[in-house]
Amino acid sequence: MPSSAPRNDPFPPDRLLALHRTMQLIRATETTLSKLFADSEIPGFIHLSVGQEAVAAGVIGALAPQDTFATTHRGHGHVLARGVALDLFFKEIMGRAGGICGGRGGSMHVADLTLGVLGANGIVGAGLPLATGSALAHQTRRSGGVAVAFFGDGAMAEGALHECLNMAALWRLPMVFVCENNGWSEFSPTSRQFAATLDKLGAAFGIPHRQVDGNDLAAVAQAATEVVEAARSDGPRILECITTRWHGHFEGDPQRYRNADEIAGLPENDPLRRSAEALLAAGIEEQDLAALVASVDSDIAVALEAARADALPDFDAAFRDVYTPTTLTAGA
Repeated sequence: MPSSAPRNDPFPPDRLLALHRTMQLIRATETTLSKLFADSEIPGFIHLSVGQEAVAAGVIGALAPQDTFATTHRGHGHVLARGVALDLFFKEIMGRAGGICGGRGGSMHVADLTLGVLGANGIVGAGLPLATGSALAHQTRRSGGVAVAFFGDGAMAEGALHECLNMAALWRLPMVFVCENNGWSEFSPTSRQFAATLDKLGAAFGIPHRQVDGNDLAAVAQAATEVVEAARSDGPRILECITTRWHGHFEGDPQRYRNADEIAGLPENDPLRRSAEALLAAGIEEQDLAALVASVDSDIAVALEAARADALPDFDAAFRDVYTPTTLTAGA
């Protein structure tokens, strides 16, 4: 984007620089998580979104404070982009008592209702009904909010998606269906899992569909801004972001099912590199980008130190908040 862009341009260089920082935070955080997992500092499995940072930054950056969203098992980037506290995030992923969910949810269940984060989900497509319900709540309460459902192309064959598209269309819900289409459904090409295409599926329900280069930060941000506002006033929309998954389905997946040349060529379409090049062309100084990286690294180091120092959850706490206390259990 040229530095001579008009003042009313919704994405001037300083705005794109802020979104670039969000992408850098996501990339650096997940790179750190990869190392922590390899060193056995993270319990359970983690699913990383390295290569998909532009979708998280661009879409979440288009949301208003009253908006909500449900994410997926590959949802770190979305919650970080929304502003979940970094120290609480690391504590949660590392299973510490001070985590945002008390260390119980871990990587696939990060949630923060104060920020409209309805939660990640370990079941493919399971966030779609949550977001649909939230959109209905926005409509009923006249909050002016929009609900976003993130899902991968691996969820396109799930009945939950088709049912939610139907409900959203029938009730004209203020909802955006955001597909992070990285071409893979776990270990198989999506073409082997779903016979249709998302644009035609949306058309069957009368829901407008828009496809965008999911590795182009400015393009995602522009499309997301327009689609979110359209949904706010005129009912559901679909935004399909064509992106790339650098790591395997789960961390530690050797990806033997992928062509080696494909994996080697992934950095050529790196959203961070593309964004940095655009910022430099717009007049942002290299030293500003370097300072941004240093700032992110410092924030992560502080958050990680706090997480490592935090206590492990008390075993008895695992049974709390499972059932609503009653007169029979309150004194127990």
